[in-house]
Amino acid sequence: MQTVFANGYAGRESPELAFTDLLTGLGNHRRFYDKVDRLIVDRAEDPAPFAIGILDLDGFKPINDLFGSKAGDDILMQVAMRLRASMDDFSTVTRIGPDEFAFLYPLVFSEEAIADRARMLIEILSAPYDVGERTARLSASVGCSLFHLGDETTEVLISKAETALYQAKRSGRGKVVVYTSEMEEAAKRVTRIEQALRRAVSAGEVEPHFQPIVDLKTRRTVGFETLARWTDRDLGPVSPAVFIPIAEERGIIGQMSQLLLRKATEAARDWPKDLFLSFNLSPSQLVDQNTGLHILAILDRTGFDPRRLEIEITETGLMSDPASAEKIVQDLRRCGIRVSLDDFGTGQSSLGRLREFHFDKLKIDRTFVASLLDDRPAQHIIRAILAMCEGLGMDVVAEGIEEEAQAERLIQFGCAGGQGFLFGRPVDADATLGYLRDSFRGAQRARAV
Repeated sequence: MQTVFANGYAGRESPELAFTDLLTGLGNHRRFYDKVDRLIVDRAEDPAPFAIGILDLDGFKPINDLFGSKAGDDILMQVAMRLRASMDDFSTVTRIGPDEFAFLYPLVFSEEAIADRARMLIEILSAPYDVGERTARLSASVGCSLFHLGDETTEVLISKAETALYQAKRSGRGKVVVYTSEMEEAAKRVTRIEQALRRAVSAGEVEPHFQPIVDLKTRRTVGFETLARWTDRDLGPVSPAVFIPIAEERGIIGQMSQLLLRKATEAARDWPKDLFLSFNLSPSQLVDQNTGLHILAILDRTGFDPRRLEIEITETGLMSDPASAEKIVQDLRRCGIRVSLDDFGTGQSSLGRLREFHFDKLKIDRTFVASLLDDRPAQHIIRAILAMCEGLGMDVVAEGIEEEAQAERLIQFGCAGGQGFLFGRPVDADATLGYLRDSFRGAQRARAV
């Protein structure tokens, strides 16, 4: 009996191979559990500390997809050789998943020491890998935990290391996190929020709020961006900076996004027909080929004109799976939906993406606008973005405008669109209708004068 995973990750029931990873020759997850179990038994009477860690290769899947599974196997074998060579006579490294490795350091006794060892492993793995005539680079994230008490089990130690790894990957690539009790409390809070969010999405309790987007010269409102807001009956108001990443990581984002789009288009259907609705897609939605179908089905259900919808995607979202994202963008644009590149200048994309994806609009990130008045590099960057967009025939909106002086400077630079607290904060559907009525009455009075 054999279970085979991607890139040769396999386990056999036959005794001679039961503890060996067939691709790399390292021990497998059974070997790792066995080693830790034995060490805990050995130290039962005198529980001297020891350390374990789980190392996850960052971005291995895109590299595997780009170069092919054979090249992926070669890279994994090179990773295994480097890790094995870095171990001393007392330590162990095993492969416990397709792109995960676990290590055991019996003679490491402190958080500082295990963090130093883990950073050394990341450094070792950062050197280029040979892939035929080409090279590839990888980074890694590591979560570690220490054995302190005699009543800790292997499962508990590994669970703590996994919690630390989760935190490391949330912090960015190439990070090391050592488990702490505070981390456990934070993990429990995330789980509480996740469960409450699942219930709220099922009950339709996450609401769209709308922030105006204006023509900078005339200050006329031309559209609204949809932003998610959630107040839980027990937790109270939960910041989107908290619940949106949780929705993304825990697989709730698709269902929540569909709920928000339905509610937003139902509200926007009653706005003046010359106003557009802007709506954000998450990175995970850009790898799901059903995304376009879901959007069109909602528009059909609510009777909202696709030509009044703008979809915003980020540079980071494009990088997860460029081919999938490109197909989704093309499908949406064929139906009359406009596509905007959000947070430009803060992601890991390239200028070539602007040509490949044929965006209708680009949004200048708020970090450039915030320093616009007193930072010459920010001014030059904004001017360059505006010149580039003019050449590409793209509209531009500057985000995060909070001061009149910022708006005036952007007008001088030739920026047509703006968004920010200067023009209005995000409010719910009813308040947005009130905003539009007030704007209409103001326009009527101005014409009468």
